[in-house]
Amino acid sequence: MSDFYLHPSAIVDEGAQIGEGSRVWHFVHVCGGAKIGKSVSLGQNVFVGNKVEIGDRCKIQNNVSVYDNVYLEEGVFCGPSMVFTNVYNPRSLIERKDQYLDTRVKRGASLGANCTIVCGVTIGEYAFVGAGAVVNKDVPDYALVVGVPAKQIGWMSEFGEQLDLPVSGEGEVVCEHTGDRYTLVGNRLIRSV
Repeated sequence: MSDFYLHPSAIVDEGAQIGEGSRVWHFVHVCGGAKIGKSVSLGQNVFVGNKVEIGDRCKIQNNVSVYDNVYLEEGVFCGPSMVFTNVYNPRSLIERKDQYLDTRVKRGASLGANCTIVCGVTIGEYAFVGAGAVVNKDVPDYALVVGVPAKQIGWMSEFGEQLDLPVSGEGEVVCEHTGDRYTLVGNRLIRSV
């Protein structure tokens, strides 16, 4: 008996590692080389490739494909129908599996519904990618990015609310929900308690 929930319509290939308390919902396919942490939710119609690592407490909403060379740290949120890629210049007639680029999404980041993450980028800790954005370069920790291509328009707290700070410069603000202090120095946001 497994220590995670597996819907009868889901397919988990032999060798896949799925952590305790995780939930694998309708029509999910997890490939045999995947490593999935504890208390992860894989929504309806999710695909997880062989060379994928998903940290504890991630939530991957419906219709998301997590392809090879995508690495999600703890607590990442992937909104409905968002997209990862793993080849920068794909062609059906040219084999490029040796050209997969790593995509890393750091702890606590949120990726909004229908956004696209172009391969080879790193999304920083607690960053927030708005719905429909197309990310084609690295996103700093705590940054809020929107648009096509994605541009930074602000900063987000770990609690998940926009902070009243400029995109760059100097400033300081306290999160009203947690009491955490955020200090902006240039184009870097630092959290302290």
